[in-house]
Amino acid sequence: QVQLVESGGDLVQPGGSLMLSCTASGVTLDAYAIGWFRQAPGKEREGVSCILGRGGRTYYADSVWGRFTISRDNDNNAVYLRMDNLRPQDTAVYYCAAGGATTNNCLRERYYAKDNWGKGTLVTVSS
Repeated sequence: QVQLVESGGDLVQPGGSLMLSCTASGVTLDAYAIGWFRQAPGKEREGVSCILGRGGRTYYADSVWGRFTISRDNDNNAVYLRMDNLRPQDTAVYYCAAGGATTNNCLRERYYAKDNWGKGTLVTVSS
């Protein structure tokens, strides 16, 4: 079990930016693939971005390509999701998860164990 905590969600205007953080205690996040997912009201959870373990590749959903950036901060045992040019359709609860994927499967929810998810942070994009 990997206990993850997301933070950084907020209310932001369209075109604005936010930085989400995913942190953990007791485990080294760099050993895991970390995925960011989101769930909008009335919709299924979807993969947004992920980064493979040990400095591996990054992947993005088409809907956020060029606007979101995922990165690691190993000194602080964290993974960040920088979100720029936010749109109302980005409004959702954002979750991070830790798993062992080694390809772009890290964007798929089923590659993460149920116990390796955070509780989420709410991002609202509205004027």
